Amino acid sequence: MEQQNTNPPLLGDEFPEMNVATTHGPMSLPNDMKGKWFVLFSHPADFTPVCTTEFADFQSRVAQFEKMGVKLIGMSVDQIFSHIKWVEWIKENLDIEITFPVIAANDSVANKLGMLHPGKGSNTVRAVFVVDPESKVRLLLYYPQEIGRNMDEIVRATKALITSDQNGVAMPANWPENELLKDRVIIPPPQSQQDAAQRMSQYEGYDWWFCHKAL
Repeated sequence: MEQQNTNPPLLGDEFPEMNVATTHGPMSLPNDMKGKWFVLFSHPADFTPVCTTEFADFQSRVAQFEKMGVKLIGMSVDQIFSHIKWVEWIKENLDIEITFPVIAANDSVANKLGMLHPGKGSNTVRAVFVVDPESKVRLLLYYPQEIGRNMDEIVRATKALITSDQNGVAMPANWPENELLKDRVIIPPPQSQQDAAQRMSQYEGYDWWFCHKAL
């Protein structure tokens, strides 16, 4: 029996290597996604109401993710034929065509990704992994089986990560709708006393350690 991985990926870790079957054919992660951002989201099971609403909501935001250059990948611990039938059911009954691949995971994959939480029973929790072009895990979210995810927050957080990387800045709470700064971004802290002394003449801010700018 394969030994369970007791060290699932943490922020900044490389996404674990795995060869998986999907509704779009075989996939090797993270190798097939090298150079791209991707969001992998897991589900407890096919043909469950909460998961079905999540699939519909992820699909409705595919264009937003694609505009950012981000690929979506679904996953649950069910066999591939079950995924195919579920995707067909969603098309036939909800008139929604699922265009992202869905991974047929097993317990080994679920353990690698830390999706089995003993206190929540034998089903996997709802996990979200945002992975950057260097295959580093940049965001981790876990939801219990009974609560559906906030898709707008996943879009927002992914956009914030990309924007932060591209501009070398930090993002305030609820960016781009922060109550104090609106859509402005935060300048990284100064690295010397000289830098701190000059900071308020270079940027707007509340103090030298709390400066911001518009993008």
